[in-house]
Amino acid sequence: MSRSNHTFTSESVSEGHPDKVCDRISDAVLDAMIAIEPEARVAAETFATTNRVVIGGEIGLSDPNKLASMMDDIDRITRACIKDIGYEQDKFHWNTVEVTNLLHEQSAHIAQGVDASGDKDEGAGDQGIMFGYAANETPELMPAPVHYAHAILRRLAEVRKNGTEPTLGPDAKSQLSVRYEGSMPVGVSSIVLSTQHLDETMTSADVRAVVEPYIREVLPEGWIDLNTAWHVNPTGKFVIGGPDGDAGLTGRKIIVDTYGGAAPHGGGAFSGKDPTKVDRSAAYVARYLAKNVVAAGMATRCTVQLSYAIGVASPLSIYVDTHGTGEVEASAIEIAIPKVIDLTPRGIRTHLQLNKPIYQRTAAYGHFGRAPEADGGFSWEATDLVEALKKAV
Repeated sequence: MSRSNHTFTSESVSEGHPDKVCDRISDAVLDAMIAIEPEARVAAETFATTNRVVIGGEIGLSDPNKLASMMDDIDRITRACIKDIGYEQDKFHWNTVEVTNLLHEQSAHIAQGVDASGDKDEGAGDQGIMFGYAANETPELMPAPVHYAHAILRRLAEVRKNGTEPTLGPDAKSQLSVRYEGSMPVGVSSIVLSTQHLDETMTSADVRAVVEPYIREVLPEGWIDLNTAWHVNPTGKFVIGGPDGDAGLTGRKIIVDTYGGAAPHGGGAFSGKDPTKVDRSAAYVARYLAKNVVAAGMATRCTVQLSYAIGVASPLSIYVDTHGTGEVEASAIEIAIPKVIDLTPRGIRTHLQLNKPIYQRTAAYGHFGRAPEADGGFSWEATDLVEALKKAV
């Protein structure tokens, strides 16, 4: 049983963090491929360091001519991402960075296990376990520490990019230690914020003066008090940021991408993977299911686990844990879930409308806890399964 009074810490990183630069580029490649062909197969990985970006992995389109044209567009896509993030440093600039494209066609051996053929349904793109989680700590039904850690950095990115705070740079990290009483968040015991700044004369105190109003704006009223510890740029100057300061890789921030450590993680990264890869699509549908269980009032906390085998369509197992908060038996929810949604890879993609170029926007500030968008973005955050689940249970 979880403790009712405790402190829990989660972190977030900004879109300019080296790993997030790579996630963004990988998802931009994915979006470009899906825009050409909704059923495109993509597993794009990116590495970034001083003055260099390397993109590799497997991609597949049914038309070889379109695939060749797409390969020619990788350089432009990469530079557009870096420019939008805001990097114009001497040693990492969108216009001068060297881009190496090592993408190649998808393995035929993987394709034969995944593709539908004859009376065989489309199989999962890989084996694995995926978790979804929801809790009634925030209106978005997300764990509060990671949700507000994201919100701080998203707000700082807004004021940086609209010109309100031109001294801020793209690279930043946040960390919140949130106090819980009676299993609900009530305050923040410590705030850690490290942000790149473009004015070399700025001290840690100067940076805090810039960012503190936005942090206070984002956090719930009363969460910051005289006992809250502040650590803003605790190492001092932070002028060299992004891949020039530290190398980046796709898929290295999987806890930031999900629940900030408040829930289990299956280990699979999301960015750069098309939705036949259950690492991504099944993690999205697991969140969708957990959120709808909580929204339906069946529990105040819910974890859903799904498992898959490569080439096999249906999940091998469905597991639900309501952490002692359930109004109905977890086993009843497990039985109800496959009655209300098809959990094959194709069924997930169809229900959540995942074959759309909606992934680049997920690359920073979390894949969960965002509002569903009109074009299908963040469809897994909808609570439109509530009534069906109630009826099935």
